[in-house]
Amino acid sequence: MFDRFDPDMVTVLFVFDPAEAGYDAPDPFGTDTELEQLATDQSETVLADLDVPTDSETTVRTTHQIGHPARTVVNYADDEAVDHVVIGSHGRAGVSRLLLGSVAEKVVRRSPVPVTVVR
Repeated sequence: MFDRFDPDMVTVLFVFDPAEAGYDAPDPFGTDTELEQLATDQSETVLADLDVPTDSETTVRTTHQIGHPARTVVNYADDEAVDHVVIGSHGRAGVSRLLLGSVAEKVVRRSPVPVTVVR
């Protein structure tokens, strides 16, 4: 990613969707710190995979929000004046994609800025 874009700042946004959570998921509306820990753990995983070059002057920050993933990403991009969105995709196709929907596809359609989808 850094070869192509050379960004000044990268924000890793973790979106927790309470509608998709199981019974043992942290309470997103309570004072439970489990949600923050989950977001921190997920962000650290993404940061490890991000592989920021050591000579890079890129600032990397993490944040988390609660809500519908596609809507939250699009709103965040708009509210924070993001230049570009990079989003992952599970690579589903056919019936599973139709039944489950695609967060990445919704972001591509609704985003106010360019979107790169990676698998």
